Amino acid sequence: MRYLSAKRLCFLYFGLYERSFRPLATMSRSCLPIISAHPSRALVDEKIKVCVENLPPGLPVTLHSLHHSEDKDYWEAFGHYISDHRGAVSVADDLSFGGTYKGKEEMGLLWSMRPVPGSREALRLRKMNVCSPFLVNISVHSGHVTEGFMERTPLAATLIERWYMAPGVKRINVQQRGVRGTLFLPPGPGPYPGLLDMWGGGGGLIEYRSALLASRGYVSLALEYIKPDELQSAELAFNYFETAFNIIKEHPRVISDRVGLFGLSLGSIVSFLLAAESIVVKPSCCVCVSGSHVSTHLNSLKGFGNIISAQKDLIRLDENNHQVWREMSSEILRNSTNTIDVGKIECPVLLVNGYDDQNWAVEEYAKDILQQMKNAGNEHLLTLVQYPEAGHLIEPPYTPHFRFSRFSKNAIVVWGGATKPHSDAQEDSWRKILAFLQQHLYSNQTPRARM
Repeated sequence: MRYLSAKRLCFLYFGLYERSFRPLATMSRSCLPIISAHPSRALVDEKIKVCVENLPPGLPVTLHSLHHSEDKDYWEAFGHYISDHRGAVSVADDLSFGGTYKGKEEMGLLWSMRPVPGSREALRLRKMNVCSPFLVNISVHSGHVTEGFMERTPLAATLIERWYMAPGVKRINVQQRGVRGTLFLPPGPGPYPGLLDMWGGGGGLIEYRSALLASRGYVSLALEYIKPDELQSAELAFNYFETAFNIIKEHPRVISDRVGLFGLSLGSIVSFLLAAESIVVKPSCCVCVSGSHVSTHLNSLKGFGNIISAQKDLIRLDENNHQVWREMSSEILRNSTNTIDVGKIECPVLLVNGYDDQNWAVEEYAKDILQQMKNAGNEHLLTLVQYPEAGHLIEPPYTPHFRFSRFSKNAIVVWGGATKPHSDAQEDSWRKILAFLQQHLYSNQTPRARM
């Protein structure tokens, strides 16, 4: 992949900053504040170090990040700092005294991003074109500023590029044997382990996690199986997912007996269903995020949409008229006589849940999954990772937290979670996910007990 220079992207993408240094033009170059970010070009799960130098000692300053999304919305984060005796600020080492994050937070300028004041309601920041970088302009301002950043002239600014696709990763459109999706291949001849990557009930083709997994050494198929905003359209037969799994398994650059499943929300239900009931799919391991084991009936996903429709009167509206599904999902579990028999699962499973999840009662489902597996004698295959203050949308690290967002044209759904602990959970769980995949798809070790 050929990268554009950061300087060129800066002028193309953030023209509003091109006047940034005019007020300082008459000063000696050695006195100008300098801001740096290392590395300036990195994968989205990698940390960066942001530093400012050449400031007067003891100067209150604000570090600000700004992103212009593919949906044409602006997102920002900021922290308040005081330069040290050398006239320097290090985001990794110094305390933020206020802003969108506080304390010593190396990546606070990314994970605490939020829409700028006056933006549209209930936004969610997601990268749709993984072939281009996630661009963030980082600037330093004099004083402890809380608003109006785009009307201010910064002391200094720099641009960083955050990528989901590492150089050499290939993106291939998949339209074969009735399966729709995108395949991502790591650079080099391989062979590599494979993953079938499935998102949740919001539908559409979501590629960024698969692109990042390929950047970490896994052939990953981002699978499309629901139309956007149309949970009821999930009529695909069970063999649709079996075919998708086999497309990965049969790929010449995939180790055929090292293929796993990775699902979030509804995708985790599909993962449990395949691992427990399919006679075709024999996954090497499963990663299930915000998961449950509601039965969807073996011949179709229509069952899940029907379950939701039958219980929609139990959806609660909060004080902002946003939908809370947690109580509804608890009732589904209590009344269900047909959960997926997870006792049949024969591969290691990593179950990652946030227990402030307001969309789904994942804590109750996890307890039932654990009990079923205990009863079947396969409890040793389950690794359960729990985060008390995290919400439903546990994504790759440094992704901004969304307590609620628009789920469909007519619904804003509450996902839950508090920003700081949810962000910590995303960073910690991604490390655990990569370690789990490394253990079960790259090594020959036997399954281990729960953490």
